[in-house]
Amino acid sequence: MNLTLALTGASGAILAREALCALEADRRVSRVHFVASENSLRVLAEELGVSGRTNLLKKLLGARPKKIIQHADADIGAAIASGSHPSDGMIILPCSMGTLAAIALGLANSLIARAADVTLKERRPLVLCVRETPFNRIHLRNMTLAAEAGATIFPCIPAFYNHPKGSEEMARQFAYRVLAHVGLPQPGAYVWKPE
Repeated sequence: MNLTLALTGASGAILAREALCALEADRRVSRVHFVASENSLRVLAEELGVSGRTNLLKKLLGARPKKIIQHADADIGAAIASGSHPSDGMIILPCSMGTLAAIALGLANSLIARAADVTLKERRPLVLCVRETPFNRIHLRNMTLAAEAGATIFPCIPAFYNHPKGSEEMARQFAYRVLAHVGLPQPGAYVWKPE
């Protein structure tokens, strides 16, 4: 698979890190295009102690990536900005309300918003892991607009029935659920068994 994963300025950088680690290790994935918005850099610094854009992927993964390439959010000429680029979908994790608004209104004012717009117009899977609470009417309307255009709204809501032992496990299990949604079920993902 060839996927795009974007990280925006909403809280939840640990979720993106766990998804990146899983994608890097997954043999079914040949390429991941990664975009971190300018606002996400502050969140990364505050939540994970990861600062700066230089060697960002190495800092997040703990090693130099083999199949993940990073693009600047300002690079609207990147391959993922074109519908002719082969892609199996895009995940925005977490997705800020500002990014959601840009996608819902078709602004395409950054690489993240443009790549999402291309994903929708090409009818490829777009998963928006929105992160905000409570939602106001503008947020709800924008989620509806994005969903009507073909996006999946996948709020950053962790599960508790698996009794996670900490925030990293909670984040990992959430990332696994997102990846399963795009056809990449992960080994180690918790599966509810009521019996």
